[in-house]
Amino acid sequence: MADLPFDGEISRYFNKELPKPLKKAIQAAGKDDILSTKYPYDGAMEDKAYNDARKALQIELVKLQSWVRKTGARVAVVFEGRDAAGKGGSIKRLRENLNPRGARVVALGKPSEQEAGQWYFQRYIDHLPTAGEIVFFDRSWYNRAVVERVFDFSSEEARSLFFRQAPEFERMLVADGIHLFKIWLTVSRAEQMRRMLAREDDPLKQWKLSSIDVEGLKRWDSYSLAIGEMFARTHTPESPWRVVRADDKRRARIATQQIILSAINYDSRIERVAGPPDPTIVGGPEILPTGDG
Repeated sequence: MADLPFDGEISRYFNKELPKPLKKAIQAAGKDDILSTKYPYDGAMEDKAYNDARKALQIELVKLQSWVRKTGARVAVVFEGRDAAGKGGSIKRLRENLNPRGARVVALGKPSEQEAGQWYFQRYIDHLPTAGEIVFFDRSWYNRAVVERVFDFSSEEARSLFFRQAPEFERMLVADGIHLFKIWLTVSRAEQMRRMLAREDDPLKQWKLSSIDVEGLKRWDSYSLAIGEMFARTHTPESPWRVVRADDKRRARIATQQIILSAINYDSRIERVAGPPDPTIVGGPEILPTGDG
């Protein structure tokens, strides 16, 4: 796709600038190999185990939505993570059998001139769930904490104000009865690079790439610093972060579903299916492997 501005840019970075040990690990890996030595499994989840778990969990998600609609509950799920960590794929699997009238995705673009002049949280408030609704945020107000810091899109003063207000904003949501989930998907640097190369090579996925994504590959350490500050200042008892180690997409998708299902006491829940996720890949910020982010 030679007409795309990022054409070949990821490959050039891989060939000329990526540290040699990472480059060699990616080149030597098989399709289902886990590249991170810190991940608790050596390979991707097997087909049968994944398909069995996926089917059972989809039934539980349908039960959850039925309960949400019946009771007027409100559920907001914030998905954040490094580029190519699997946010969109996880959301897709959460929604695939839900009634779209009561389960929608919010993926906001760059603020308009009018929105840029508003209170920072204002445009997100417009998209919060109403009674009987589940909303999935594919990125959220946490753009200010990470991306805007890494690329200097906002001032230190603006970010300082954000970190003072975000915990209070979320406390108000929870106090008002919203079931709020904040999920951070993390991948190793090698796995992120492998996925970005695959996107560049696939005409059906190139739309996911932008100049920011390409430049972000070069700023791994800056992202790590921003992520660390975000967790330190917004991981609260009322609104904790759940970190999912997502080098294996299949285990990550199952885990994100279990995070939500296990936290809500909906009707006819089957505990062995909708119980807590695998603790070796899901936890608080402390589960984040050093250097993985």
